[in-house]
Amino acid sequence: MDTGIGSLATCKPTSNDIINPTNASVSTIQNSVSSAITNPSHSTLGRHLARRLVQIGVTDVFSVPGDFNLTLLDHLIAEPGLNLIGCCNELNAGYAADGYARSRGVGACVVTFTVGGLSVLNAIAGAYSENLPVICIVGGPNSNDYGTNRILHHTIGLPDFSQELRCFQTVTCYQAVVNNLEEAHEQIDAAISTALKEKQALPFSLSPKLSNELGLEAAAEAAAEFLNKAVKPVLVGGPKLRAARASEAFVELADACGYALALMPSAKGLVPEHHPHFIGTYWGAVSTAFCAEIVESADAYLFAGPIFNDYSSVGYSLLLKKEKAIIVQPDRVIIANGPAFGCVLMKDFLVALAKKIKPNTTAYDNYQRIFVPEGEPSSNAPGEPLRVNVLFQRIQKMLGCGYEFQMQYGSIGWSVGATLGYAQAVPKKRVIACIGDGSFQVTAQDVSTMLRCGQKNIIFLINNGGYTIEVEIHDGPYNVIKNWNYTSLVDAIHNGEGKCWTAKVFCEDELVEAIKTATGPEKDSLCFIEVIVHKDDTSKELLQWGSRTKPNLATVANMCSFDAIGIYVFLFPKVPEFVIFMCSVDSRGDDGT
Repeated sequence: MDTGIGSLATCKPTSNDIINPTNASVSTIQNSVSSAITNPSHSTLGRHLARRLVQIGVTDVFSVPGDFNLTLLDHLIAEPGLNLIGCCNELNAGYAADGYARSRGVGACVVTFTVGGLSVLNAIAGAYSENLPVICIVGGPNSNDYGTNRILHHTIGLPDFSQELRCFQTVTCYQAVVNNLEEAHEQIDAAISTALKEKQALPFSLSPKLSNELGLEAAAEAAAEFLNKAVKPVLVGGPKLRAARASEAFVELADACGYALALMPSAKGLVPEHHPHFIGTYWGAVSTAFCAEIVESADAYLFAGPIFNDYSSVGYSLLLKKEKAIIVQPDRVIIANGPAFGCVLMKDFLVALAKKIKPNTTAYDNYQRIFVPEGEPSSNAPGEPLRVNVLFQRIQKMLGCGYEFQMQYGSIGWSVGATLGYAQAVPKKRVIACIGDGSFQVTAQDVSTMLRCGQKNIIFLINNGGYTIEVEIHDGPYNVIKNWNYTSLVDAIHNGEGKCWTAKVFCEDELVEAIKTATGPEKDSLCFIEVIVHKDDTSKELLQWGSRTKPNLATVANMCSFDAIGIYVFLFPKVPEFVIFMCSVDSRGDDGT
């Protein structure tokens, strides 16, 4: 295989490990071979990896140094197109790579052997669950140490070095132990290619996936026949639109068919909500007003890339029928109780279907007939404690943006690191993060990294004294947390270095003034606004969602690592000025749609 980096001569053993959550999967490379190669062009294995990252669009790598990866970090720093960003801990580095991948299509992080790898594992699992291509490089032992029965530091005290790899195997799509120089470049290329296998063009290695043409035509014909017979069909977009890179194709189908268009909560931000036939977020009993009525009364519905878990289905209470549904996944199509078509890519299928579908606006016409605009929440009286619905009404007025949150995995603390990564990927945009106090306590340190990178994020810290969403699922004293002086903490982190502005608000007037300052005089600063709200201030939707998803007591323990999945949803104007970055927050305003 021609890697284009020159010939390889002698080497000095070092090590790296790449774990890579991709579109529907993650891959791992463990590299225990040299990075120092005597070559006129200074082409080393570490430089090869660095160049590959730049080739696929990664210009920032999130890292935590450790003695097993220091030499590799030297080579990454030496790559002109690569910026190495030091994070406060491995978990945040992984979360940052997750956030970066949501914008750039792929992200990367670098940690050290075992203690670093196992620390980043949770973030990698989260990216895997969300079908995000994230490449995590982990430095490993010298290749000479393998098979010697030696016990190394940073391990669990056994001479078996495979524990870390085994842990990653269940949350990755590709694993490779790179401890042979002759095969190292091919293994790295194969891993990165696997991470990006859904892309239509790769700079190297694997050919892109293609649809089976006969299967594609048959699937499109069958789906068109099914939908064209329906009286009031609808379209619903799901989170796997991202993995399939099919958002534009989905909009093309919506334009062609004229159906009412809804999104699952985990797909919010993947399709423009200013589409003329958009009717809101389909989330069962807690859907946007009038959306569930239209979707669940349809006689046919096409779900593109759905995930029906207990949260997205509100405790499996959706009123849907299999015989009415076409389910389109990234590489297959299932039509009602009838045929299933494999080796058919979602993007290709939606484009082909758009050419065969007959326009039908019945469901959208019905929606317009029954729709009644929701009123805005009443303003707070002067000095009255701030309400959550007023807070989000005010944030809503700031927006023209995309939207991100971690619906499937719901890992507490995800939002801080992911905000860091996303903001680094879109330096010309401003990220707004709404973060719950419990979540912030897990990963607050990397506000420091945001300041080091000169980011201009606006962080709304929702201080309601605990895990409100868990209160609605199952209450107990464990849902109350120690209150911090969050603004003072961020001021201490700031320490006079970089641009940072903080404020603590208790009422609507103070919130309005804080937003005006953050978007005006402090628009070039990282702005941190601590919002004090009552611990029981929540919405009827969250109350209903909590009661319907309440687990039985035997499974409550499995839920307690989850501070909240950001149940806020916003209707965005057309012009993207901000990215609203959800969030691990604890409650929701009534003005959401």
